[in-house]
Amino acid sequence: MMSTKQQTIKNVVVLSGVGLHTGIHVNLKFMPAPINHGIQFQRIDIPQSKPIAAIADYVIDVKRSTSLAKEDVYIHTVEHILAAVAGLEIDNLLIQMDAPEVPIMDGSALPFVKALQKAMIVNQEADRIFLEVTEEIFYRDKENNIEISALPLESYRLAVMVDYNSSVLGSQHISLNNLQHFEKEIAPCRTFCFLHELEKLYDQNLIKGGDVNNAIVIVDQPVDDKKIEKLSKIFKKRPVHIQYGKILNDQPLYHKNEPARHKLLDLIGDLVLVGVPLKAQILAARPGHAANVALAKKLRKYMLEKQQNVPKYDLEKPSLLDIKKITHMLPHRYPFQLVDKIIALDKKNITGVKNVTINEPFFQGHFPQNPVMPGVLQVEALAQTGGILVLTTVDDPQNYWTYFVAIDNCRFKKMVIPGDTLLLQCELMASIKRGFAKMTGRAFVGKELVCEVMMSAKIVKKTV
Repeated sequence: MMSTKQQTIKNVVVLSGVGLHTGIHVNLKFMPAPINHGIQFQRIDIPQSKPIAAIADYVIDVKRSTSLAKEDVYIHTVEHILAAVAGLEIDNLLIQMDAPEVPIMDGSALPFVKALQKAMIVNQEADRIFLEVTEEIFYRDKENNIEISALPLESYRLAVMVDYNSSVLGSQHISLNNLQHFEKEIAPCRTFCFLHELEKLYDQNLIKGGDVNNAIVIVDQPVDDKKIEKLSKIFKKRPVHIQYGKILNDQPLYHKNEPARHKLLDLIGDLVLVGVPLKAQILAARPGHAANVALAKKLRKYMLEKQQNVPKYDLEKPSLLDIKKITHMLPHRYPFQLVDKIIALDKKNITGVKNVTINEPFFQGHFPQNPVMPGVLQVEALAQTGGILVLTTVDDPQNYWTYFVAIDNCRFKKMVIPGDTLLLQCELMASIKRGFAKMTGRAFVGKELVCEVMMSAKIVKKTV
């Protein structure tokens, strides 16, 4: 069962360690954060640096880890800490650091999980905001034979398959059907690499903080004395028991498929960059940070479009209510009849259309040299659309008036000019009680939001 309330931590907790690639010692502090704060990182070693939100917009590198940056402030290797946050269903957190890279710890997410649990996870007085995937979102990298899909599901499940075409490490798969199993089944699983990759990373001036205690190294090639000497430099000590087909230093695996489990761990962490928790089935074949983040960006774009819920206007579809039916329902007449037709309607939602032409009477006096539709008339058009929605809740709408009694939080985003087609969308925020209705109203031109408002109305029966 997924948490329904937003969560943060009660107490501050501190961890210290070394960055895997930079080798720099870092002190990391988990701090409580308010509702809707999200997950943010802050470099306190840089004066006046602002927090960086853990969202895909700020990803700047995905080569061997996931790194964020904003205004020349960098945060490297965030995936394990974000996996811990997601696994514990924490929504709001400030993570302060005095160095550029998250500590690698033992190469897993478990130290972060333990620290956050020590800080005590607490509910907040706000519902969680989920991205509910309602259609397939797909990413494919043909060159590297990588495929990741996000499919509709009422909960959050992930499945990963890896295949490295290696005689040492064959095909592996793992699935996670409940985040409550994350701590035990996924969080302890360590990062890994092949021996041949290790040498390349070292030559690229990376893995300065690498050690046999914070990564699984799979010996995928014969090792001679020259290679042993190089490994001694990498690990600052002489490795022992190096044998082809084994784990360096005979470090045992926690699970036979620990590499696949760690890939799932990385995937969970990278998908935090969508910005909200997911309700989806994630299927990944041979994932990596680049593919994970690419999917996160697709999901984030999908989320932002869905949040706007831009209405679709199909010119070929007949209207649900034409101007004759609207005139029968509403008392408004020229020059204040501001809805031409209704194209979508259910018990909670309605979408109307207003075609704005240069012949509108208000253009004669409202900026005639620069015709702009008055904002108050945009709100009036939304109010009339909402009035139709409210009237459809009674059996004899012709016997009722709708009076708007309150308008709140009105915002105008863009000018509306002749030639624009206004799509007018209203949604009931709650059931109508004692004749009172509260709704949101949004007006679009194409996919652009031009006006938004909250409105309250009262249905009144005609006395004459």
